[in-house]
Amino acid sequence: LFTDGITNKLVACYTDEGMADAVLVRVYGRKTELFVDRETELRNFQVLRAHGCAPSLYCAFQNGLCYQFVPGIALGPQHVRDPHIFRLVAQEMARVHAIHANRSLPKPILWQKLHKYLTLVKTELGPKVSNPRRRQTLPKPAPSAQPIRQSLTSWLLGTESPEVTGRLRALAESKTFPLPGVEHVRFIDYEYTGYNYQAFDIGNHFNEFAGVKEVDYRLYPSKETQLQWLHSYLQAYKQLTQGDPGDSGVTREELEALYVQVNKFSLASHFLWACWGLIQDKYSTIDFNFLRYAKLRFKQYFKMKPVVTALQVSK
Repeated sequence: LFTDGITNKLVACYTDEGMADAVLVRVYGRKTELFVDRETELRNFQVLRAHGCAPSLYCAFQNGLCYQFVPGIALGPQHVRDPHIFRLVAQEMARVHAIHANRSLPKPILWQKLHKYLTLVKTELGPKVSNPRRRQTLPKPAPSAQPIRQSLTSWLLGTESPEVTGRLRALAESKTFPLPGVEHVRFIDYEYTGYNYQAFDIGNHFNEFAGVKEVDYRLYPSKETQLQWLHSYLQAYKQLTQGDPGDSGVTREELEALYVQVNKFSLASHFLWACWGLIQDKYSTIDFNFLRYAKLRFKQYFKMKPVVTALQVSK
């Protein structure tokens, strides 16, 4: 039994002690169909697999999946801050983002997800069906969360971030660092995958430098660390999408622009997963303090909003 996940139950099944014949069985968490489209997840899983970015999918059943076990080490917050590993994560994210990068894409799923989660918070956790401790977690500066969503939408729609095959969720535990001698990182969780803004995916990942089970936003990457990460990302992304030779193709202006975009979209990440935490708190049977997590994300949203709002691309 793997205990790192906070959405589903995950079990490895094997007969060989070395796990050479292991398969993974994932059982969906209670009521997760409220915020995860399982049919879309299967399609995205198959797209990622076709591009070498996901393991083999063996079968799907009514409340779960069975797929290939990828040996490796689940990355924690201490790993994703390591310069060697974070470059590998940046390169793998670029590889995922490059899928269909030059084709016509559907609308980004961020706004759809925000609307859905807000609707669930309102209908499932409203005053008539909620309890006082959940209502106390909701943001105080606005009478409801809807004005925040409208503010985010109007503010971020002007940010010229490319639309890519995004993961939406990029928990440290959903990446594996493979066995010694293999120089790559693999993403192993695809239920929130969909077309989305490039900057959201990266900003979401930077937020989770702070951890998930034990959150400490003092660990949010500095601008210097972000620029190093973004440089590795842009090198790989431009190579994959434009055939650019590499280092010479990444300009300081591009780095600064992406840095500003990423930090702006990090606000949307805080708000989205705060709402998610409230929904999970009501339904999930997983041993995790979802309400505390939601409260931390709302708090960080309001703390960072004036800082991020002031960011501008250097002339």
